Amino acid sequence: MAMSCKDGKQPIMDNGKYVRYTPEQVEALERLYHDCPKPSSIRRQQLIRECPILSNIEPKQIKVWFQNRRCREKQRKEASRLQAVNRKLTAMNKLLMEENDRLQKQVSQLVYENGYFRQHTHNTPLATKDTSCESVVTSGQHHLTPQHPPRDASPAGLLSIAEETLTEFLSKATGTAVEWVQMPGMKPGPDSSGIVAISHGCTGVGARACGLVGLEPTRVAEILKDRPSWFRDCRAVDVLNVLPTANGGTIELLYMQLYAPTTLAPGRDFWLLRYTSVLEDGSLVVCERSLKNTQNGPSMPPVQHFVRAEMLPSGYLVRPCEGGGSIIHIVDHMDLEPWSVPEVLRPLYESSTVLAQKTTMVALRQLRQIAQEASQSNVTNWGRRPAALRALSQRLSRGFNEALNGFSDEGWSMIGNDGMDDVTILVNSSPDKLMGSNLSFTNGFPAVSSAVLCAKASMLLQNVPPAILLRFLREHRSEWADNNIDAYAAAAVKVGPFSLQGSRVGSFGGQVILPLAHTIEHEEFLEVIKLEGVGHSPEDPIMPRDVFLLQLCCGMDENAVGACAELIFAPIDATFADDAPLLPSGFRIIPLDSGKEASSPNRTLDLAAALEVGPAGNRASSDHSANSGCTRSVMTIAFEFAFESHMQEHVASMTRQYIRSIISSVQRVALALSPSHLGSQAGLRSPLGTPEAQTLARWICQSYRSYLGVELLKSNGEGSESSLKTLWHHSDAIMCCSMKVLPVFTFANQAGLDMLETTLVALQDITLEKIFDDHGRKTLCSEFPQIMQQGFTCLQGGICLSSMGRPVSYERAVAWKVLNEEENAHCICFMFINWSFV
Repeated sequence: MAMSCKDGKQPIMDNGKYVRYTPEQVEALERLYHDCPKPSSIRRQQLIRECPILSNIEPKQIKVWFQNRRCREKQRKEASRLQAVNRKLTAMNKLLMEENDRLQKQVSQLVYENGYFRQHTHNTPLATKDTSCESVVTSGQHHLTPQHPPRDASPAGLLSIAEETLTEFLSKATGTAVEWVQMPGMKPGPDSSGIVAISHGCTGVGARACGLVGLEPTRVAEILKDRPSWFRDCRAVDVLNVLPTANGGTIELLYMQLYAPTTLAPGRDFWLLRYTSVLEDGSLVVCERSLKNTQNGPSMPPVQHFVRAEMLPSGYLVRPCEGGGSIIHIVDHMDLEPWSVPEVLRPLYESSTVLAQKTTMVALRQLRQIAQEASQSNVTNWGRRPAALRALSQRLSRGFNEALNGFSDEGWSMIGNDGMDDVTILVNSSPDKLMGSNLSFTNGFPAVSSAVLCAKASMLLQNVPPAILLRFLREHRSEWADNNIDAYAAAAVKVGPFSLQGSRVGSFGGQVILPLAHTIEHEEFLEVIKLEGVGHSPEDPIMPRDVFLLQLCCGMDENAVGACAELIFAPIDATFADDAPLLPSGFRIIPLDSGKEASSPNRTLDLAAALEVGPAGNRASSDHSANSGCTRSVMTIAFEFAFESHMQEHVASMTRQYIRSIISSVQRVALALSPSHLGSQAGLRSPLGTPEAQTLARWICQSYRSYLGVELLKSNGEGSESSLKTLWHHSDAIMCCSMKVLPVFTFANQAGLDMLETTLVALQDITLEKIFDDHGRKTLCSEFPQIMQQGFTCLQGGICLSSMGRPVSYERAVAWKVLNEEENAHCICFMFINWSFV
């Protein structure tokens, strides 16, 4: 029988004859294909009986038609994907060529300057020592702090400043005005987020990003100009004046405020000029700079609680891309006045890497995220649009920043302490802050007046990577949280049934994590946390009820140099409405050192056991003994609680003690996570050295050889310990699951843990069915009998999900039955070949 994949009406050979389908038959088959792309033999016979127009077609011909239709669909999708990749590669090639031209110009300039200085040094005799040295000091100071006359801030003067800003910005974006060096940890290429660079040897801190986004230039400019919508640290941007220009552009005078990232430093504000114009080649430019030392125009006096920072010429260059989309250049260049913060925090304000992570890369990711949402379904499996979920993330982050900064114009005021200044207590009685809260107390009557209390503190951490600490805080909430406090916080929101939808990520010590959304590069996750049996219903105080938290988690990538890690959460009510009141609490961990950590994602391997039973019962992964260097970071903690006004002193005392207990717990966890601590503990053993793991590795390899007739690992004749080590470092993801009614994972090698984005501790909370989509689960169910009878099966490539809900593609998979020494089935092993994140 011959078949073709070229034509929807192609003939099919049957007994030497070709049969051509009629248009009506093709239309009927297309409808059936839309409902069921891969019907079974019984289903195909049923289709023929239900559709008279297909009655003269044999079931075998129907089977071939569906095979051809699936083939054409696969080819169409692949062609569409390749076209998109080709367009992206073409645009990226253009971007790289421009970057190469810029670098060549920079090299030529450096060679010229080097030759000039060589010649100048060769022709100029060495100067004798000047005993007074007054002229040298005076000259250097004059060069560093030149005295510029005041700039004219009249409309004509502002236009002159705007044109000058445009020129300087373009020289940074595409020229050689600033020496740009590659961002640590960034690898430019078609699959990366773009080309990211940081400044070297210039005033202030600077970062530059170039990338492709699937949005039109005007839409890109609209998003980026609305800075509070994507820049979480931006408190407000007020446009105080708008002046049109003769060339169709606009000049805007802006006042911008940025939140402080910790309790140890004030916020920053800027008095800015923003110039929007279109270049001759059709490129759209939005550039900004601070207005300093101006006259004959508007000005902005200093504002209490803020330090006036300077924005050097910065902005966005957006060019239309062939085939749709835009090529964008982003430049951020600032002087954040590091002199105004404690010395320990100055690296945050002097690091271009931190600026790139917090601002430049965030802008590029926001654009790519919106572009991706525009090309996908508008509604998630939680019944919410992506924009609504982004708004929830923004509200969580903004609410945390508000509590952390505690500005008086938002209603916050400080109350007295207990003689120690480690925890700061603020109270807010503003009606806007309390809108929607549902306080109820034992007397059954609502509170006459109520308020919100915030307790906050900062602490310095040593030698523990922020990403590892944050992952532990997320997965082991019981190690630091108090269930009674969680129940008290939840009492301020409405009680009622909560509809759980979507996939469950895992259960960690009485908490269930359910994913809501994640950003395109998975550096941020929005999820619902279910704390089982923590609270109590007002109608039945004896009956325990579950408490639900909306949680934002970001910064768990250990390879992201300079990125801060955040875990922010808030109790949510039964309705879980988009505009539901939120009182965010949580942690922010900001690295103070730019050194890159080389630690494994599984640093938290058996930390829970170590905290419970002590060092003797702990097992550490093989990388724990590696010296990852000294890492300093500052952790900021802020917790909010609603309360009745007459209970202020009681709630303040309770909260103060709670924050201190959290600080103590975090210090204990940080010590346990410290590589120096782990390496010095007696009795620590690598998981690769346990007899149980060595035995399991031997069973896995023997069963694979028995069923498939080939070796799973290259034999080196060094025994079971070497086999386990080779299995652990195998490039393909290998994982075992139990043979229970609801199979759960019991073991995975390093690639398997990376693919599932989990740890060995949390692995056993992940069920097999949760990593597959509906199609994958159906395929697995159909193949499971073959695994039990034949001993193995091969699965076609497809998509599965990590524990974070992240799609993972694999080329193919092999599943086989693992037999123990008595030839009984011990577990089922899966090997996912050539997997990658989508």
